[in-house]
Amino acid sequence: MKVRSVLSEILDHLPAGDPEAVRSRRDLRRINFLMGNERWICRSIRKFSDAAAHGIVELGAGDGSLISKLVEIFSETDLTATDLVPRPPTLDPRVRWRQGDLLSDCHNLSGGMMIANLFLHHFEGEPLLEIGKLCERFEVLVFCEPDRALIPHLLGFFMWPWVNRVTRHDMHVSINSGFSKGELPALLGLKPERWEFSETSTWRGGRRVLGWRNS
Repeated sequence: MKVRSVLSEILDHLPAGDPEAVRSRRDLRRINFLMGNERWICRSIRKFSDAAAHGIVELGAGDGSLISKLVEIFSETDLTATDLVPRPPTLDPRVRWRQGDLLSDCHNLSGGMMIANLFLHHFEGEPLLEIGKLCERFEVLVFCEPDRALIPHLLGFFMWPWVNRVTRHDMHVSINSGFSKGELPALLGLKPERWEFSETSTWRGGRRVLGWRNS
């Protein structure tokens, strides 16, 4: 298995309105759909409805597509989304949007459930440990990240004719910075005596990690 490597992705450095960035985000929405990430996250939230009732926080909400689905499903739940980019103009006003650097502005983030979809693979070392400290303020964790394996790369190559050059580059960088079995909880510094985890990988390239407190 290839050693984890976190490199810069092109999309992270393009202005939000750049045509290549707009196209790449559209590509990512299609890839997310094919991977089934958002459907799995919604199903997982339903399994822990008591925790969700205490509030859901999404890290790296991007264009707001996932948090927008949650507004419709969990209309009575307090929803917060964080990202570096500005609030999407069409986002439901019931969603609280936090723009800025997560690691420098997370002191008052807490709730019943933390979720992240293809976000944590951007971090390594101390930043991941800082996010792990943030996890301790929640009851349930729902993470979907790239599976660092050969098959996701092969599936990515099959997608090349239908995506732009930014997505072609970034999807393989993302896979190389993804996680193998057991890595994510350990890199977050989450202790097994405090947390219980269920972890699976899918043939479509996702590594799904569900965590809940032991007590």
